[in-house]
Amino acid sequence: MITNAPKGTKDILPEQVYRWHYVENRFADICAKYGFKEIRTPMFEHTEVFARGIGDTTDVVQKEMYTFNDHAGRSITLKPEGTSGAVRAFIEHKQYAEVQPTKYYYVTDCFRYEKPQSGRLRHFHQFGIEVFGTPNMLADAEVISLGYDFLTGLGITEIELRINSVGCPECRSKYREALREFLRPHYDELCNTCKDRYERNPMRILDCKSEVCQQIAKGAPRMLDYLCDDCHQAFEELKQNLTSLGIEYTIDPNIVRGLDYYTKTAFEFVTTKIGAQGTVCGGGRYDHLVEELGGPPIPGVGFGLGIERLLLLMEANQIEIPEADKPEVFVAVVGEAAKAFGLKLCRQLRQKGVIAEMDTLARNIKGQFKYADRLGARYTLVIGEDELAKGVVSLKDMSCSEQREIAIDKIYEEIKK
Repeated sequence: MITNAPKGTKDILPEQVYRWHYVENRFADICAKYGFKEIRTPMFEHTEVFARGIGDTTDVVQKEMYTFNDHAGRSITLKPEGTSGAVRAFIEHKQYAEVQPTKYYYVTDCFRYEKPQSGRLRHFHQFGIEVFGTPNMLADAEVISLGYDFLTGLGITEIELRINSVGCPECRSKYREALREFLRPHYDELCNTCKDRYERNPMRILDCKSEVCQQIAKGAPRMLDYLCDDCHQAFEELKQNLTSLGIEYTIDPNIVRGLDYYTKTAFEFVTTKIGAQGTVCGGGRYDHLVEELGGPPIPGVGFGLGIERLLLLMEANQIEIPEADKPEVFVAVVGEAAKAFGLKLCRQLRQKGVIAEMDTLARNIKGQFKYADRLGARYTLVIGEDELAKGVVSLKDMSCSEQREIAIDKIYEEIKK
């Protein structure tokens, strides 16, 4: 039915949106403290941006992207993740010519065609940060530190940082051959998706959700044992940096991330509080992505964090989010002259920063009081013909029903007291 939202999408109603404002403001605040600046990129890009960046062997590119031809026959894709668009903007606007590193953060809508479930929608929202221009593992530690400080600053305690290295193209090539050799006797037991991955990208088999594939992968060789000297040194530096920051971590050799552009560092913040969809934040380093999309050889590192999943986790942790501001004043009127005065008064109060409401349905005075109570107004100003004649209004404290008269020219001062 046209009155139902499409499958995998969700309306965010006024009584819920304050929760989103809260985490968005907290994220912007922590990013500012770390020196990140906001970037906003288009909701769709040329399909090649994602096909080349994410990798055509990934589930995202093969199965999940919303891709269509526009009226000029160009292939366009709705954004499935935030990094590729940020990289494209970095290249297009020649940000690499500025003093490095470049540090972006964003809050964006994303789209993936996959089975909707708790914490996973087809239209979802993501926080993200990107750092361009430095190969130093200090940047990786800083990115992880920002994610850690953000999550724990919200009051989330039951969360674990897991790290791994996925190497570079050189050492990863040797590892893939070793992995194929290990998996070859079990090929017929793999799910159909992993049979396809076997030749194209066998590391993705380690991340498969099939129980059979997970069992097979348990004895697989580890990428960490195939790292070249440079990647090994980088991973050791990352661990040392995290230790210096006092951030505890677990090494998880099965973290490969779902996108092909990752090199060296891969990490996830995971929790058991929200069931199977326990990865709240994931990211890593991508030293070749800028070059792959047509820019100079500039390294990068960042993360993405699903907002829907974050809010589920906060709910599971019983973290209270401050509710949206309610009206400070409700202006109740009786009579035409009072109505005109009340309309003007509401505007004046709003211009001075007071949250003010007024009835627009011509309710009687009793109905206006009920409406004010339902809105949660702190005070109600009652204005009638008699009050106007005396130059006063009646101020009622809705929490205790105490009521008193105040001079019209003292309304703002009395309210702000």
